[in-house]
Amino acid sequence: MQSVRAEINLKALVHNFNVVKSKVPNSKIISVVKANAYGHGLIQVSKALKDSDAYAVARIEEALALRSAGITKPIVLLEGFFNKEDVPVLVANNLTVAVHSIELLEQIETASVPSPISAWLKLNTGMHRLGVNPEDAEAFYSRMEHCSNIAKPIGIISHLCCADEPAKDDYTNRQIKIFNDFAAKHPGPTALANSAGIFTWPSSHTDWVRPGIILYGVSPYDDKTGLDLGLKPVMTLKSNIIAIRTVKKGDKVGYGCYYEAPCDTRIGIVAMGYGDGYPRQVPNGTPVLVNNRIVGTAGHVCMDMMFIDLGLDSNDKIGDEVILWGEGLPVEKISAILGTIPYELVIKLTNRVNFIYK
Repeated sequence: MQSVRAEINLKALVHNFNVVKSKVPNSKIISVVKANAYGHGLIQVSKALKDSDAYAVARIEEALALRSAGITKPIVLLEGFFNKEDVPVLVANNLTVAVHSIELLEQIETASVPSPISAWLKLNTGMHRLGVNPEDAEAFYSRMEHCSNIAKPIGIISHLCCADEPAKDDYTNRQIKIFNDFAAKHPGPTALANSAGIFTWPSSHTDWVRPGIILYGVSPYDDKTGLDLGLKPVMTLKSNIIAIRTVKKGDKVGYGCYYEAPCDTRIGIVAMGYGDGYPRQVPNGTPVLVNNRIVGTAGHVCMDMMFIDLGLDSNDKIGDEVILWGEGLPVEKISAILGTIPYELVIKLTNRVNFIYK
């Protein structure tokens, strides 16, 4: 028996892609598969998303892995590249690069390459992470346009930083206006909308859109789950009960005696711990799904195991399956309890977890 497993539902993945497609009928889709496809498996996910018009990754190693796996469609490097030695690699592997600084542009200008590089100007519309500031963008674009090492036309790309927060609509509107005002002056392709932009901001639906977390059935919003958006969870994280102990009212459970039994009960020991990527800091009562019912965690998560309070009259037995998140228990519910985002949970599973693609 595989002790801990992440079941990846590729049919759900394709369903989510089609939901995105229905939202943006006039845009091409760049499927974001960075960070091992948000923890779901870079190669398997990318091949399942075969109807994508392009893919986006953060690092050149991810792009090369896709090429080695036979992916031939365009691949966009959202962070650009890190060394001048990477420039010939971009050409050899037909990679598209987001150019976000004068240093990157200078390295492209001075490189010796057999053919021009596909490039997008990364415009800083207000996130202030990467990108050329609007007041510098015209001169920067002109310099890219006059660079023989850059293919034409030049794309324009940016990122919305709070499209998922209704209280900051004014800021998002400002970002969209900055982007559209600049893009209107230039002939190249445009890409602005992220997951939240796709669902909430039709005015951000440019030539290309970049769905990320929504492809995996997870909501970008704090107050909604993927199910609320018509999406299906792609990852279901599972383990099994490996022991059951009866404890008395007042008995202390686990490291630091973090859980005190409020009544006589049965405690299930599950083969799942922070060594597998399940967060140690979950509080008592964090939900898990056992035999189609919700029960709560009880005590600190250990490296290899965790405790759940099954209840004194429960009929659960050793070997029964436990769902930590996924089908029947949205990962957004766990992240909300932790005060974090679901991205962080799905991306942090360790190599002890067995991935099963369905």
